[in-house]
Amino acid sequence: MNQCRFATELEERLLRYTAIDSQSDAASATTPSTPTQFDMLNLLLAELSGIGAKDVTLTGYGTVLATIPGTVAGPTLAFLAHVDTAQQYYASGVKPRVVRNYKGGVITFPDDPALTLSPAHNAYLGTKLGDDIVTASGTTLLGADDKAGVAIIMTMAQHLLSTPGLDHPPIRIAFTPDEEIGRGVHPSLPADLAADFGYTLDGGESGRIDYDSFSGDTAEITVTGVSVHPGKAKGKLVSAITLSSKIIAALPQATMTPDLTELHEGFIHATEMTGDASEMKIKLILRDFELAGLREKVDIVQKVCDAVQATEPRATISVNIRKNYRNMRYVLDNDMTPINLARQAMKTLGITPTSEPLRGGTDGSRLTELGLPAPNLFTGMQEIHGPLEWISVQDMNAAAEVCVAIAMAAGASGDHV
Repeated sequence: MNQCRFATELEERLLRYTAIDSQSDAASATTPSTPTQFDMLNLLLAELSGIGAKDVTLTGYGTVLATIPGTVAGPTLAFLAHVDTAQQYYASGVKPRVVRNYKGGVITFPDDPALTLSPAHNAYLGTKLGDDIVTASGTTLLGADDKAGVAIIMTMAQHLLSTPGLDHPPIRIAFTPDEEIGRGVHPSLPADLAADFGYTLDGGESGRIDYDSFSGDTAEITVTGVSVHPGKAKGKLVSAITLSSKIIAALPQATMTPDLTELHEGFIHATEMTGDASEMKIKLILRDFELAGLREKVDIVQKVCDAVQATEPRATISVNIRKNYRNMRYVLDNDMTPINLARQAMKTLGITPTSEPLRGGTDGSRLTELGLPAPNLFTGMQEIHGPLEWISVQDMNAAAEVCVAIAMAAGASGDHV
């Protein structure tokens, strides 16, 4: 491949996009969940029109769609990224900066001198000697998750639309909102894309192709106690806080939490507890690679709640299980075409493709379940959702080259249109 031919454009796009606050909000009922996401969506709408993409539109469910017309017949491909950033950390006032020609050792942050990033903390950083490393300033996340994906897709689109003589089939582009809160894929999106298969650009280390992901559910527990003035509470008060604490303590804390699991091991993770002595709400995320394991975790939560309920019949404890997403592997095992195509593209570029268990989900998880197979490709993003987030411009360049190579490989045997 040409030596980092897209690096300048990718860096410029990433710095521009990450400076825009587009954090999502799970507490909001709107779509997108935050009005600031429109700052990104409208910008991309204008940029896609400006580079000559066709069918550019912003849907009623807050997704930007566009077409790169095919020059040869072949399967219609989709490339997707999300515009929102995670709500786990500060995302307003992002000040991206570039550490040129990384020479190893510790990277410091101008707005928080006590914060450091080094290969001792992140071994992958130690493999990036000579690369240009993008971070934030120390007080916010960077937002490479997933504005790196947006920048990569836009760079691919610019290249395909501006370079005569490239053979590729029709390509559809989608930039979605609210992926970080699990609401990125509207049920209408697969039909609106009308693609044969697709790729999300939302992955980590160079060469990664993710298609074996978690299946996920959410458990929402409501504990209703008996509220009484504490001065006259003997024999009457039933504290929802006390009962909620018993529920958390009874869950398998020693074997089934995120900090104790890896690879294909699932977990039960309490993400939120709110309320008071009269009523408490607990939110748990349940994750496993296999449906049987996910059902086991649902059963554990229900049995724990039933056991605590039995100790205090005056209280009411209810459990609501909400489906989130399912493992892409269940579908992709039956047709590995998109994965094989990506592997072929990487090998032609001298990139070694790798696939490991993806301990999370992407928009591709939901898209695959809805009928549009969509494995996840690397962007290079690291230490996401926090102030240490970073990415190599050279990794982004490799990802853009892979996207172009996938498009070319998909059109290699097609007749000109």
